[in-house]
Amino acid sequence: MHLIDIGANLTHSSFQHDIGQVLQRARAQGVDQLVITGASREGSPQALELARRHPGLYATAGVHPHHATEYDGETDALLRELVAAPEVRAVGETGLDYHRDLSPRATQQFAFEQQLQIALDCGKPLFLHQRDAHDDFMSILKPVRDKLAAVVVHCFTGTRAELFDYLDIDCHIGITGWICDERRGTHLREIVGNIPANRLMIETDSPYLLPRNVKPMPSHRRNEPMYLAHICEEVARDRREDTAVTAAATTATAKAFFGI
Repeated sequence: MHLIDIGANLTHSSFQHDIGQVLQRARAQGVDQLVITGASREGSPQALELARRHPGLYATAGVHPHHATEYDGETDALLRELVAAPEVRAVGETGLDYHRDLSPRATQQFAFEQQLQIALDCGKPLFLHQRDAHDDFMSILKPVRDKLAAVVVHCFTGTRAELFDYLDIDCHIGITGWICDERRGTHLREIVGNIPANRLMIETDSPYLLPRNVKPMPSHRRNEPMYLAHICEEVARDRREDTAVTAAATTATAKAFFGI
């Protein structure tokens, strides 16, 4: 079984001491390729550097809505430089997050619009984040969607209606270990089967969102790319298909999306 983790925050400080072992454990579970998320002015160059050091790793370059206040002309120029690198396969993580509102909403919208323009200019896919901001997110994305390359709404946690809004404008959907959370992910189990195989991808969002039903549960509670195999099994069960089918389909979709 070969898997691609489309979203892993491997520049996080918790991985600094053992990144080699993390990647080795991932490969042992069939995760031999992954995309490192670039989510800030500081983190995006680090994601590219990490991808260059390890075979099978790629990166995105962007500014997460939490960091939107750092978006200025210098940041825009930096991202444009980064996305020109062959290892950088998508623009983002960008989008809107009204759940925590760590940046003013108008500032989030500005940073999102600027990164949409970068994607329009470079022709690379978009790696998007949305939480509790669906209406504004759609009002910004939808008018330019037809001019963009491929788009993935990563770490999808929304409603059935939101899912179909994204599918209607030809977006891909990224599913994480959130689906394993009995407190807040049950609705995903009911709707994940509605995602066409050629629009579905899987991810860990490491070190966040450790699947709550993984066994044995690690004492450190850090999520790792190795647990993508568990997420794949859970998604397959909810889609009522063999794990090998889900693995093959999500891998093929990720390869096509990121040009891997």
